[in-house]
Amino acid sequence: MHTKIKEILELALANNASDIHFSMSVAPKIRVNGELIDVPNFSLDNPKLIGEMILSVLSDDQQKKLQVEREMDLSISLDESRFRVNMYYQQGEINCAMRVVTSNIPLIKDLNLPSIIESLIDYRQGFVLVTGPTGHGKSTTVAAMLNKINSSRKEHILTIEDPIEYVIKPDKSLISQREIGNDTLNFPSALKSALREDPNVVFVGEMRDLETITSALTIAETGHLLFSTLHTNSAAQTVDRIIDVFPEGSKEQVRVQMASVITAIVSQRLVPGIDGGRIPVVEVLVANNAVRNAIREGKSFMLDNIIQTGSDLGMVGLETSLARLVLGGKITEEVALSYSLRPTELQANLRNLKNK
Repeated sequence: MHTKIKEILELALANNASDIHFSMSVAPKIRVNGELIDVPNFSLDNPKLIGEMILSVLSDDQQKKLQVEREMDLSISLDESRFRVNMYYQQGEINCAMRVVTSNIPLIKDLNLPSIIESLIDYRQGFVLVTGPTGHGKSTTVAAMLNKINSSRKEHILTIEDPIEYVIKPDKSLISQREIGNDTLNFPSALKSALREDPNVVFVGEMRDLETITSALTIAETGHLLFSTLHTNSAAQTVDRIIDVFPEGSKEQVRVQMASVITAIVSQRLVPGIDGGRIPVVEVLVANNAVRNAIREGKSFMLDNIIQTGSDLGMVGLETSLARLVLGGKITEEVALSYSLRPTELQANLRNLKNK
C-alpha cells in the first residue's frame, strides 16, 4: 500500500470519517458527520499520484480485472480497521470511494435504535429487511443484530456479502462469511448452495436482481431467518421495489410469498444532531395480519396507516421518530423537515406531541 494513502486512511480514522474519496486532479476528501472536507496539506504537484495511490491497494490480478471491467468492489485492511472499497472510472480516469468499517461491532442498545429492533432477533424464521440510503448505517444495524444472535444462540450464521464489511468473530454461533469474487462467483450462486450449508440465519448483503430476490424469498420460506438490505426509503417503497422486480405474471404469487415470510422492515437514515455527529431515525414495520393482507392484496399504500396504528407492536413512523428527536432536543426542526417524506404529517406530529 502506498505510504500516502496509508496516511490518509489513518487521518480518516482519527477524525471518525465515514468515507474517503480519491479523484484524479482533485485533493482527496473525507466525509465527517455527513460533509465532505479536503484532506489538508495534500500536494497535487504529481498528477499521477492519485492513480498510483489507488492502484497500490490492488494485486496485479485485481488491476487487470479492473482494466477490463472498469469497476470493482473489494475490502482492504489497515491494522485492525477495515474499508469497503469501490473503484470506478469516470471520463477515462480511475476514481475510488472507501467506506470505513469499524473493527468493533456495536451493541444494538448503543446505536440509539428503538427497543423493537433487538426483539427482532428472537424470531427463528422469517425475513427482516433493513433499508435506507447509502451510508446511513444499514450494514451496522444488521451486523449488530447478527452479532447479538452470535453471542446468545448456538446456530450457524451464513453471510453473503460484496464485499465483507464487519468480520464477525465466532462466539456461541458458527460463523461463515462468504465474499463475492473471493469465495463465490455471485449472489445467485451462493444462495443456491446456501441451503446445503445448514444455516439457521442468512444475511444477503444486498438484493440486487430478480434471481437474488427469488432465492432469498425461498430461503426465508424454508424455515430460515433471513436478513437483507435495500436502498429504499420506506416500508411501502420496499415492498413495491421487491414486487416490481418480477414479471407481471408472477407478481401475485410473489405477493403471497412475501406476505407469508415478512417479519419486519426497518427503514433508517442518519441525520445531523444538534450536538454534532449523526443520529439514527427509523421507521419500523412489524408484520401482523393487516400487514400481510395489504401485501397479499397489492395494497402497499396502506402500510403507512398500519404503521401509525401499530405502536402497540413497536411500529413507528418516520415522521413520529423525527418529531420525537426534535422535541427531545436531539435535532432541529429544520433538519427534521429536510429528511421528512411527509412534512405536513411531521408538523402535525410535532403539534400533537407538544400537547401531550
